[in-house]
Amino acid sequence: MSRLWDAVKRTVTGDPSPPPDLEATLADLRTKTPTPVFWLLGKTQSGKTSLVRFLTGAEDAAIGSGFRPCTRTSRLYRFPTPDAPLLTFLDTRGVDEPGYDPAEDIAAFDPTAHVVIVTVKATDFAQGNVRAALERIRAASRSRPVILAVTCLHETIPRQPHPDPYPFGALAADPHAQLPETLPQPLRDCIDEHRRAFHGLFDFCVPFDLTKSDDGFSEPNYGGEQLKQTLLTALPAAYRQTLLRLKEATDALKGAHLRHAMPLILGYTSMAGTAGALPIPFVDMVLLPGIQARMANHLAQVYGQPMTAERMRELAAAVGVGMVARTLARQAVKFIPFIGSAVGATVAAASTYALGRALCFYFEAVCEGHVPSPDTLRKVYHEQYTAAEAQWKADHPKGAK
Repeated sequence: MSRLWDAVKRTVTGDPSPPPDLEATLADLRTKTPTPVFWLLGKTQSGKTSLVRFLTGAEDAAIGSGFRPCTRTSRLYRFPTPDAPLLTFLDTRGVDEPGYDPAEDIAAFDPTAHVVIVTVKATDFAQGNVRAALERIRAASRSRPVILAVTCLHETIPRQPHPDPYPFGALAADPHAQLPETLPQPLRDCIDEHRRAFHGLFDFCVPFDLTKSDDGFSEPNYGGEQLKQTLLTALPAAYRQTLLRLKEATDALKGAHLRHAMPLILGYTSMAGTAGALPIPFVDMVLLPGIQARMANHLAQVYGQPMTAERMRELAAAVGVGMVARTLARQAVKFIPFIGSAVGATVAAASTYALGRALCFYFEAVCEGHVPSPDTLRKVYHEQYTAAEAQWKADHPKGAK
């Protein structure tokens, strides 16, 4: 236990050299946690960053600094944090350059990517290199869905509004469906040309236009909801809930701090649930404090509040009684095959979520100039725990026996 507490203190205080055994275990957990992986294939300025911004709500600067090189021609972005990602984006940047060979990227991405999203600018028909790369990527895994995303629709109809209501819903069922005759002819011609050029290489077609609020369009995220629905359809069942819960949570939040904090809380909650599902008693007692401490540290950064070891002990004391009791009960029930893992996942996830929301409540109060009492924090924690436990069971019915 002393080694465990040392690991937690290092995590809280930002020590860059955490114990390698804990790091290896957490890295293994990340591979087991359901995280949708989207492979972005498209030329520069084809709308990939706008797509990532729409799905995550992150700012352009955060996205730009979040991507990390992973091959000679591609980069990786784990949102909201590499420690506990909810969504992962693989961006192939060299695809529009002569001589690009996708072999290295296929070897790196093929085992992990769930959906390929090909972004093509509506008015850009020089897509030969993109098509050539997609042919090889498609051949490597024909069962993996490919979405043809036609972007920047407004460039086909300058100074005209987007067609309203959104007229491309039929493409969700049939990507080669006839487009409505009422569409402006230039817009129809551009979409039809891209569908012809990529014939046989995609399963879904989603035209959309993600513009800035000051561009003057009535709907800046034109076709965005269709994109999300198509992704939910294309993703394997185990990964859909992550994207769905992220959307529901962020849509319901108004405060700027909380909108940034929720993806972090959900990411660490998902990892904690994976750790709690491990069928070996007491193993997650080592992992869970490290996961929750890292979450606390990240949330402190969001709110601009230093997370010291002393503050962590104070917060733990305020909500810790119920956590300790549930932890001991969870370990006991793990001796029951199958049922124990399900209960462990539920408790680990719910307690992590509740702790995250209680921390947000605490940090927000501190920003406003007062510190909540332990009784108030405890009440917030238990309310959030109850709600999270019910939601986790609803999202994972097979494990909620």
